[in-house]
Amino acid sequence: MKIKSLMIVNPVTVTENTSIQKAIELMKEKGFRHLPVVSKEMKLKGFITLSDLKQGLIPAMVGDLTLSDLMITDPITVAPDDDLETAARLIYEHKISGMPVVVNDKLVGIITESDILRAFIDMMGILTGGSRLDVAVGDQPEAFNQVVEIIREQGGEIVNIGMTAQQSSRRVYTFRLSTQKTTAIEKSLVKAGFQVLKDRD
Repeated sequence: MKIKSLMIVNPVTVTENTSIQKAIELMKEKGFRHLPVVSKEMKLKGFITLSDLKQGLIPAMVGDLTLSDLMITDPITVAPDDDLETAARLIYEHKISGMPVVVNDKLVGIITESDILRAFIDMMGILTGGSRLDVAVGDQPEAFNQVVEIIREQGGEIVNIGMTAQQSSRRVYTFRLSTQKTTAIEKSLVKAGFQVLKDRD
């Protein structure tokens, strides 16, 4: 999935001349935690967060501190055609909540951790209900194919499949199925030598 399919297009922006108080009011009004700072030509100049603005509000009242002094002048950015996984990795690694989306230094959108979480929830079918099986499978492709075949033979309709990060030779796959009892499927998997995990954290 590409970032352009999830990003917020035409995001609310501010300029370097926007007052700190005005930027805070805008964020509170719109429910935002960050705002891109742009020029008149929509060239990205920086990125400002609500926490940075709050920290600078009092100093700005007694001094000449401006929004330019508080903004991140070289923010981490992504492009519309980057994969969603790229944005997720950057947000996780840098512990940020959102990023500007740019093309040739011009702002075209914004992507947030909430957008990425929503996409993950949609892909996993978490809100649609259904049944779930967590199965420990080895590294061999034929083992995975065998699990899929067993599930289907027992009448399971697979909605989607996820996999945990591999920390050992044992891969754990999460199979989301349409709502059904999974007892027969679990028994068949165990009989074939697979481990069906229960009560995973």
